Amino acid sequence: MVNSISKIVQNIIDGDLSLQDALQRDYGNYSAIARMLKPKVEEFLGHDVKLESIITSVKRAKAGYKLLRGKITRVVAGSVINIRTDVAKISVEKTKRNLEKMRKTLADFPEEFFQVIEGISAITLIFDQKLFNEIYSIFREREILDKRQSLATIFIRSSDEIIDTPGCVLAFYNAVSRRHINMEETMSCFTDTIIVLGMEDVSKAFAALTDLITEARKQSDRT
Repeated sequence: MVNSISKIVQNIIDGDLSLQDALQRDYGNYSAIARMLKPKVEEFLGHDVKLESIITSVKRAKAGYKLLRGKITRVVAGSVINIRTDVAKISVEKTKRNLEKMRKTLADFPEEFFQVIEGISAITLIFDQKLFNEIYSIFREREILDKRQSLATIFIRSSDEIIDTPGCVLAFYNAVSRRHINMEETMSCFTDTIIVLGMEDVSKAFAALTDLITEARKQSDRT
């Protein structure tokens, strides 16, 4: 029975970013969380459950959200953050014509900030907002899938160890997601983890990532 309760509690927490954040950052009260989960657990099981059993399950679940372990801690601790504001993006259909125009555009603006994400059916260009009208006019209106302005880009630069250390990028993404921040685009480039988001969210995302890196450095100092 305890195992069933633990599994249900774990599944509920897995689907709730706020609870994950509360457990990982140690500001959640176990008893309060257990009382909140109690009706859902009882609904799943079809009978009453002792609050103490749920509290025990919440404590066990907490261990699953300590993402900073071993080599991940060292990589995150050594990472630094840079922010670029006033960024825009345009997504277009992936066609031979648009690929050629994209390559020509990159050549036309060699000194400007440009990121390109090439998918199976679309190409996304991320660039300085001051170029928006010029870039927008290059493509046919019917080929433009999405366009956005007033974005910001966060660059997280890590050591070469990140290439061979699974879980580091997930730690960065989770830190942002748990603050309920929408990531417009994400990508990796060698040792850089790049996150594109709205200007209104950049301060929250910066705080979340700074907290993560600070915690990793504290853990590194204790070892």
